[in-house]
Amino acid sequence: MRITNILRKIGDVSKKYSNLPDSYIKRSMEQVEWKTPRAIQYLPRTIERKKFRYTTNRPWTWNFKQQNMPGTKRKKVFVEPIAKWSFFRGDRVEVLVGKDKGKQGIVTQVIQERNWVIVDGLNWHYRTVMHDKNNPGVCIKSESPLLVTNQVKLVDPSDLQGTDIEWRFTEEGEEVRVSARTGRIIPIPKTETDETVDYKSKSTYIDKEKDTPGDVVKEITFKPQIATFEMEIMKEMGIEETRTPKKTFWY
Repeated sequence: MRITNILRKIGDVSKKYSNLPDSYIKRSMEQVEWKTPRAIQYLPRTIERKKFRYTTNRPWTWNFKQQNMPGTKRKKVFVEPIAKWSFFRGDRVEVLVGKDKGKQGIVTQVIQERNWVIVDGLNWHYRTVMHDKNNPGVCIKSESPLLVTNQVKLVDPSDLQGTDIEWRFTEEGEEVRVSARTGRIIPIPKTETDETVDYKSKSTYIDKEKDTPGDVVKEITFKPQIATFEMEIMKEMGIEETRTPKKTFWY
């Protein structure tokens, strides 16, 4: 099932949604239920937790760990298996249910473990955060996830209408998404293939006022010297050493 396969594909997930090292992702996600003592008479054995409840929080965050604390009881979630995943970040989709039915938006987050996608600015609700007895909190907008099986459809770029899709092969052997109604190819967005949340490709990113130009970044300004940091400071400030250092020998 896709819910358990996430543990084997954790490296791929970390590269899609963050630039964090895989070692950190694995270390922050693992939950040890039982472990043998560290002694010579025991063989090293570890039993890790394998079943998790996946939500909109990424598996390496504290919120995800808090929702999956040992002893927490949750209702079982049944996920409809999908043979070939067809929705990616940056896709334009049409909402089929709710108050935003018929509207179109861009997919900003994909959660394959629950067959969910989050569409920017659609299917949202108000949520209160940072509230306690003495603080009423702050009310913010939050997008709710949508099921890809029956709540959203991909938009055909030829007529901007929702459509079912099929996976087919081109003459060059490339597997592509094709609209079932018009037969037009629906390309996978560059935000999925060439970018992450923290990195934007040159073709889609526009330099802004405070961005450092590439030529300045490539410029080499460091000049290596055979001197310590203190010696470099003394040379720059014109300080001369008048003391006679004590003789030292290497043997």
